[in-house]
Amino acid sequence: MDSDYGVPRELSEVQKKRALYQPELPPCLQGTTVRVEYGDAAIAADPAGAHVISHAFPHTYGQPLAHFLRKTANVPDATVISEHPVVRVGVVFCGRQSPGGHNVIWGLHEAIKAHNPNSKLTGFLGGSDGLLAQKTLEITDEVLSSYKNQGGYDMLGRTKDQIRTTEQVNGAMASCQALKLDALVIIGGVTSNTDAAQLAETFAEAKCATKVVGVPVTLNGDLKNQFVETTVGFDTICKVNSQLISNVCTDALSAEKYYYFIRMMGRKASHVALECALQSHPNMVILGEEVAASKLTIFDITKQICDAVQARAEKDKYHGVVLIPEGLVESIPELYALLQEIHGLHGKGVSMENISSQLSPWASALFEFLPPFIRKQLLLHPESDDSAQLSQIETEKLLAQLVEDEMNRRMVLGHVCYHILAAGLNGYMATVTNLKSPANKWRCGAAPISSMMTVKRWSRGPAATQIGKPAVHMATVDLKGKAFELLRNNSTSFLIDDIYRNPGPLQFEGAGADSKPISLCVEDQDYMGRIKKLQEYLEKVKSIVKPGCSQDVLKAALSAMSSVTETLAIMTSSSTGQGTPL
Repeated sequence: MDSDYGVPRELSEVQKKRALYQPELPPCLQGTTVRVEYGDAAIAADPAGAHVISHAFPHTYGQPLAHFLRKTANVPDATVISEHPVVRVGVVFCGRQSPGGHNVIWGLHEAIKAHNPNSKLTGFLGGSDGLLAQKTLEITDEVLSSYKNQGGYDMLGRTKDQIRTTEQVNGAMASCQALKLDALVIIGGVTSNTDAAQLAETFAEAKCATKVVGVPVTLNGDLKNQFVETTVGFDTICKVNSQLISNVCTDALSAEKYYYFIRMMGRKASHVALECALQSHPNMVILGEEVAASKLTIFDITKQICDAVQARAEKDKYHGVVLIPEGLVESIPELYALLQEIHGLHGKGVSMENISSQLSPWASALFEFLPPFIRKQLLLHPESDDSAQLSQIETEKLLAQLVEDEMNRRMVLGHVCYHILAAGLNGYMATVTNLKSPANKWRCGAAPISSMMTVKRWSRGPAATQIGKPAVHMATVDLKGKAFELLRNNSTSFLIDDIYRNPGPLQFEGAGADSKPISLCVEDQDYMGRIKKLQEYLEKVKSIVKPGCSQDVLKAALSAMSSVTETLAIMTSSSTGQGTPL
């Protein structure tokens, strides 16, 4: 064991109190019997990329959805698993740290031991590096005791490196085989779960017995699709940031002479900035997706802010708060193009000191226009995935110790992981839907990671995934969605009227403990629930329209079904024929 990891923490009195909190499990995860209902084959949301994905993932694409059932569910064809052999499971943190990672491991450990006390959970130390080097720590109750309901990834450590090259994938497989793992659980975001899908496919191709399960854990909230409503960490980070923002709003309102520009985390997607704006009501928020869609230049954005300041000054208000996502720099066309040139020169081995002299005339002019500290930050080497170091390209860093509030969901995902591996599934991601309802109404299941993939057919910049290569891509803010509509409808009021809102600190119990992200509540994201409802309607049609029904009933059913299938066929062909640039 590495002495830097798994060391018991010294907890404060508040942390000790937090460690005693026991999250609630949905009924479908309670008990020692796993009941799973398999649905239809899961396909990619974008039909245009389905052929490429199915070709790249022949063993894991097109697998059925899995839905875990409560004890009282009456589903005749459900698979019931009551015997649980000893299993050896490995777990690894990948990507950037996010609130809730420790609770996922706690839930996984609790489920493994509940189904067979002799089963073993092994953590890899130092992220993917530890996975490849077989540096491990056995997860026990003693190890977990000071990490329950606590933030950070320091129990095991993490890495942001990808598991992408043939050497890395083979190294991961060799580690799993050497340790005789029945399953490998990868905790991370879009990049890590893309890697998990590739590992699952490679393991299946090589007939490796280890199953791979992904868990959506990222504070950016950008791993969203028809199967994943939100990610572990997003709710906590938004509540923590919203309270900090509201404190700044109070300061602005008190001093009445300062404008505060607050940079929000979130990389290329602005979900955190959007949710925090809905929670705390700053005067203005600039979303990267809105800037990109409108092709706003840096001067356009400057004019917008200046117009807003002038409008408030006309009402004798000389203070305000503006939220800016850290990924904004890559949404502004001219800055993104400048970054492309800089990264291209990095790729050719040009030193940081010589890059500015080798820029094209227009890029050099823009570069010289920028303040010296921004120039220095733009010249930083790109990250391992070739994206810019967005967290460094601003004047300030938002420093906050992240603590957990969404303990229920994180604990639940650990249990879902066990249900997935108990069902013998490979290449699946743990999913929990209907999250805006109480925990006893959550729907727990699993979806093939390959069905969440899309294929980029064209894109810009060195950070783009190679053309034609399937991957789980981050979801950007939907500018036609209800959350953005809610923000736009209130933007004028936010701008002129000081209606700052303080959501308060994180709570486990009492007032505010059950509050959900506003962007989650206003959207109808229960995809699996709607699929279930559709199946119920189809069953009702089958029970009504059968031999012996009247001609009128049959005629009405044929007319309605003809209209529905024709509409769906048009929608499907339309989505297939139009490639969306990513």
